[in-house]
Amino acid sequence: MDYFLELFFGGLTRGSIYALIALGYTMVYGIIELINFAHGEIYMIGAFTGLIVAGVLTHLGFPEGSMLVIALTCAVIWSAAYGFTIEKIAYKPLRGAQRLSPLISAIGMSIFLQNYVMLAQTSDFLPFPELLPRFAFLDRFSGVLGSSELVIIAMTALVCVGLSLFIKYTKIGKAMRATAQNRKMAMLVGINVDMVISATFVIGSSLAAVGGVLIASHIGQINYFIGFIAGIKAFTAAVLGGIGSIPGAMLGGLILGWTEAFATGYVSSDYEDVFAFCLLVLILIFRPSGLMGKEKTQKV
Repeated sequence: MDYFLELFFGGLTRGSIYALIALGYTMVYGIIELINFAHGEIYMIGAFTGLIVAGVLTHLGFPEGSMLVIALTCAVIWSAAYGFTIEKIAYKPLRGAQRLSPLISAIGMSIFLQNYVMLAQTSDFLPFPELLPRFAFLDRFSGVLGSSELVIIAMTALVCVGLSLFIKYTKIGKAMRATAQNRKMAMLVGINVDMVISATFVIGSSLAAVGGVLIASHIGQINYFIGFIAGIKAFTAAVLGGIGSIPGAMLGGLILGWTEAFATGYVSSDYEDVFAFCLLVLILIFRPSGLMGKEKTQKV
């Protein structure tokens, strides 16, 4: 039973990170129907920002508790700035173009950011300091649930609840929902669609940065390529849950995390990715719109 619980919480931790990244994919797709392949690199940049800030704070002698808060804040601001800039440079000029053009632009931006970080930092793995707090009361459960896993799960839950409330009750959240339903109609009723799209990129990038710093502190190392793998997995989670659906992205991330954890634990770690993508294929065959996606009706 302990082994099952260990895999359960390990999958929940992994799925929480996938959910944080998948939210960025699904929000952008829901607003402008673009698959932002550079989103995984924003997650990577958030982790590197956290590493640099933590290194400076360690040199200055800051206490561990404040380092996590400051590193997370800086990573969120820096990644949000990247998300905002990418939208203005790579996607906005192509908003009226065919759908393939912004898709190619997204792939190009992803490759550019990978190489930029590799040249600016290093191609090697770098150690990441342990920023997450350690709880003594969890020592007796250390074989099942660690302190860093509890922090990641709790923070992801808080972020998801906060995002849901933001989307449902705030003025900008309502504008985002209106734009997602019908962009032209939203413009006709006076919604600043450009501002809504920019806000969507900023929020999605901020969530990815939170995930990047948390998982880097949990694993203890990063490199310039972590965004590609995590981005592909998170995109899979978004499609699995129903791309364009915020609850679907959360659910898809958790299902993907549990699938990988139990496949690794009971079968073999060699088939971790195989099980994840087989699950995606099955979902797409029997429910193409994803678990919580809505079927689109074709107009004649």
